Amino acid sequence: MRIDVFTIFPDLVEHFCSGSLLGRARHHGALDLRVHDLRSATTDPRRSVDDVPYGGGAGMVLMPGPLFDAVELVEPPRPLFLLGPGGRRLDQEVVEELASTETSAPGGFSLLCGRYEGVDQRVADHLVDGELSIGDYVLAGGESAAVVVIEAVTRLLPGVLGNEASARDESFRSGLLEYPQYTRPGDFRGWEVPGILRQGDHGRIERWRRAMALRRTLEQRPDLVEARGGLTDEERRLLEAVEREVVEEPGRDGQGA
Repeated sequence: MRIDVFTIFPDLVEHFCSGSLLGRARHHGALDLRVHDLRSATTDPRRSVDDVPYGGGAGMVLMPGPLFDAVELVEPPRPLFLLGPGGRRLDQEVVEELASTETSAPGGFSLLCGRYEGVDQRVADHLVDGELSIGDYVLAGGESAAVVVIEAVTRLLPGVLGNEASARDESFRSGLLEYPQYTRPGDFRGWEVPGILRQGDHGRIERWRRAMALRRTLEQRPDLVEARGGLTDEERRLLEAVEREVVEEPGRDGQGA
């Protein structure tokens, strides 16, 4: 997949995307990330990309000229998204849509990072294809948002994760938070790993994990359950049955259920 990023601070994006999972994805060719300096298309000695807003007001606004010129010089993959507060909220559904563009020519999308007080409205109206927002809060610029989008999408590309099941079981993939995870030691400072996870019965483990994902989501993110239309009768029965099984387990008090 090819992702192009347009920014006045290319080093911020490059540095983050050169390490860990993203760095490996780039090295192995799963991710073709191209970061472009918006100042590259400027012609004045100061390489200006911003100016004062018409009508007055605090701050500076990114001018349309350098942004149009930079994008038209590269002809990046479309759609091109402006990262800003008015955009579609990034969630797992949107991430999966972006990841699926790998299968369509030319296979990718592009991101435009705003700065200062934002971009000239003509950029939003006539240059980009849409907007994306990572949340209802204010950042100094779109670079942080860009790397969030890039990492979330890249993790879903084939071959990027060592275990493909990791992506299938994650939070939000089924409208629920992920079930609790445990590793060694089995007893840490008196807090024990739930016994069901140490018995080797994979059928029971899967039922327990499903039930714990439901319970955890009900407790921590009830809005997600509401968005799914609430619990189904089958899910309610599963919750009750699994919690009853753990409580009744010989020698256990239901800890961790």
